[in-house]
Amino acid sequence: MAATWRGALSFGLLSIPIRLYPAARSQRTYLHQLHKKCHTRLKQPLFCPTCNRIVNRNEVVKGYEYEKRHCVLIDDEDLNRITPKSGKTMEILAFVKQEQIDPIYLHASYFALPDNDADKAYQVLLKSLEDTGRVGIAQVTMHQREYTVSIRPRNHGITVHTMYFQNEIREVAGYGEKPKSLHLKPQEIKLAEQLIETLSEDFNPAKYHDTFQERLRALVEAKQQGKTFTEQPIPRQAQVIDMMDALKKSLRETERTGKRRRVSEHAAASRNARRLAS
Repeated sequence: MAATWRGALSFGLLSIPIRLYPAARSQRTYLHQLHKKCHTRLKQPLFCPTCNRIVNRNEVVKGYEYEKRHCVLIDDEDLNRITPKSGKTMEILAFVKQEQIDPIYLHASYFALPDNDADKAYQVLLKSLEDTGRVGIAQVTMHQREYTVSIRPRNHGITVHTMYFQNEIREVAGYGEKPKSLHLKPQEIKLAEQLIETLSEDFNPAKYHDTFQERLRALVEAKQQGKTFTEQPIPRQAQVIDMMDALKKSLRETERTGKRRRVSEHAAASRNARRLAS
């Protein structure tokens, strides 16, 4: 995999050559637009309505349209001139507590690997972050924009998260406002907290799957084999009439489900134990 960014991570007078690699990528089954008549995949040509023709890639330039049909042209040399220091050096400006960073600011994640025999300096920073429980805050320029990033230890390596700026976090009227006429009953809160406690467990990301993508792949495979895809019925939820009654029913159903899961897990563990013993 090619590195997304290559430069130096600066920590005081210490400069650590690093490479950034995407830490996560969406995995999806993509559906393309096809011509209904011949099933050929449709392309999106670069068409100029003024010249009334398709243009080649070598005729394309970058520009900013500041008003209708009036543009400022920008070339690669211009972009290189305005690229700040963070285009090559990711300088740590501060260290903060992890819990002070609201997850809403997190944008994308990257694995940082040492480059050019920088293993020792890399390990010094990693160990220092682990011991202090702090997260580094820096800035980096890539993909034609500058990001604030958080730098944290994860699984014996350094992970970098690009973040949104404050002015990019949107505001929605009414969000976070509690209706003045609303009265929360203590019994309702207690039942909701019991339901939360019943559903509480350690987070296991492997437990969750994109069921839509799984069903889409199954649909594609069924059609490839000339079979009929049988969809699984989606259980319909009854309309909530009384909140207390709904909470009580949810709690009972959750407790039954949890008991069945524990029995199933115990049976599976017993089978594995017998298999190993034999």
